[in-house]
Amino acid sequence: MTLTIGELSRRTGVKPTTIRWYEQEGLLPSPARSDGGHRVYAADHLRRLGFIRHARELGFAMPAIRTLLGLAGRPREDCAAIHGLATAQIAEVDSRLRRLEALRAELVEMAGSCRGGEAKDCRILETLADFEHGHCHHHAVPMALD
Repeated sequence: MTLTIGELSRRTGVKPTTIRWYEQEGLLPSPARSDGGHRVYAADHLRRLGFIRHARELGFAMPAIRTLLGLAGRPREDCAAIHGLATAQIAEVDSRLRRLEALRAELVEMAGSCRGGEAKDCRILETLADFEHGHCHHHAVPMALD
């Protein structure tokens, strides 16, 4: 099986620019080249890129994906490190969920304070303007989610 970068992109849902970046970062091996100099990908590239994409969908950071790829290349190795990475990712997801729940609670409280009327008297706008209010449900809520 041989694939062009466009075919590889369509089959995995990964943009060609990202595929090239993965190659530059060493996450995806450099493909062979055609006589015309075009990249020619094989089934191994498809599987590896699918692995990377799925790991990204699950929220794994690039260093963890690099480690997972290395461990996947050593099938006889103990999977304790793999389990550790997965449980660390679960903890990260749980942390994000707590932050989202805190954001939701504050939004619900803010929206519940709205009684209608003119914008100049709007409790939602007043609350948003009071960014040092100190009544967030979770003081560690970041300014923006990752």
